[in-house]
Amino acid sequence: MNLDSRVDFLSSLADSSEPPASPAGRSVPDDSVLLDAYSRAVTGAVDQVSPSVVNIEVHQSAPSRRRAEPQERTGGGSGFIFTPDGLVLTNSHVVHGASRIDVTVADGRRLPARTIGDDPATDLAVIQIDGTSLAAARLGDSHALRVGQLVIAIGNPYGFQSTVTAGVVSALGRSLRSYSGRLIEDVIQTDASLNPGNSGGPLVASDGRVVGVNTATILPAQGLCFAIGINTAKFVASRLLRDGRIRRSYIGVSAQTVPIHRRLVRYYDLSKETGVVVLSTEPDSPARRTGLREGDVIVALAGQPVAGVDDLHRVLSDVRARVKVELTVIRGTQKLTLGIVPEEARPTN
Repeated sequence: MNLDSRVDFLSSLADSSEPPASPAGRSVPDDSVLLDAYSRAVTGAVDQVSPSVVNIEVHQSAPSRRRAEPQERTGGGSGFIFTPDGLVLTNSHVVHGASRIDVTVADGRRLPARTIGDDPATDLAVIQIDGTSLAAARLGDSHALRVGQLVIAIGNPYGFQSTVTAGVVSALGRSLRSYSGRLIEDVIQTDASLNPGNSGGPLVASDGRVVGVNTATILPAQGLCFAIGINTAKFVASRLLRDGRIRRSYIGVSAQTVPIHRRLVRYYDLSKETGVVVLSTEPDSPARRTGLREGDVIVALAGQPVAGVDDLHRVLSDVRARVKVELTVIRGTQKLTLGIVPEEARPTN
């Protein structure tokens, strides 16, 4: 091949619009196609959920050292409508102690709100707004989440309405200490950026369903953000709507959801394939007095299966304090039934 022929050949390669071939002879996908798919997933989820996201402005009365009368201060955060009649989920620390709450919905309307219930122990609250044509977000299943899954956070950081950030689920089953000092279990860790004002906004999966309530970020670290699983939020919201607060019994364990070996599930004919492993027990607690040990896996309480930390919280909200109930655990390879007397949990402020 002479020089002119080589130049023509190289020019034809440079002008070719065909994608380059892989070593196996297969064409390499165009990056723009993959990016378009990612963008479509994010924009599709945002289009579904953004109309339900609200900005919350809170007025609180705070004592003043210089004046006899209390001084008013303002704060705020985010939330999202989850029923068509105007029930809004948000964080407890956003609305706790509010003397007045104003909510701005996606179409710009500013509506007064009132607190239905507030649970500092899980940093969740339900407030009510009165309005028409309110868009409600669809709620998903946080138990179905997988590490690495795409998630989108929507909120109002620093007052910038409907700000969107995207990332992945970094970890599941985290524990996070709430503003009341109680550990919140089964928290979602994500690298979707959160900033002040994002608190209470939705964490959304690519299908447009809410899988978490954004609650905290660790400063000055980057990419360490947390959301309360929507399954926890559903349970808490239902009890707040019913009672205005969460009535809890207490056994005094720090715990985490874990899988149970299939052989043990089959041998003991367990109804669930997961349980709650005891990480530690508190001094002078019902768990410590009962002889519960670190590493025990709780599989049932008061005759009800316990497949995860959410189940344990749910059962403890149903059982009566100071009444002995059966606690079933797997210790090593043994199945044990212990008697435990839950105590009434102290209300959190």
